[in-house]
Amino acid sequence: MNRRGPAHLGFPLRVDRRGRVTRADEETYLRGLVEAVLFTRPGERVNRPDFGSGVHALVFAPAGDELVGATQALVHGCLQQWLGDLVRVEDVRVRAEEATLHVDVVYRPLSAGTGTGASRLVTVSGAPGGAP
Repeated sequence: MNRRGPAHLGFPLRVDRRGRVTRADEETYLRGLVEAVLFTRPGERVNRPDFGSGVHALVFAPAGDELVGATQALVHGCLQQWLGDLVRVEDVRVRAEEATLHVDVVYRPLSAGTGTGASRLVTVSGAPGGAP
């Protein structure tokens, strides 16, 4: 462990100019994990077919209060299931504005080595109902 806290392997795995595997700090690592959960489609990973969220399918659902509620429940549930030992999901904010669906996730790292401030991550922005 270094003075700045634990370092994790960078994702995607790559080599830097010195020929070493890139590393990521705690904040970047956790953000990558949240993105991996939300943007992976269930069935996409061979050895873990139930991993992912399926949120991509909601982008094409009809806009409305039902879409907002379903998206909040899905995002919160998937993050709790897959990352519940690493982060605490504090809030999932979903809003549908005309032809765009916005999802903001506020989470707090559970590790003692990180700061106490919450991180905010904009995770999804797409067109509900398939509108351009």
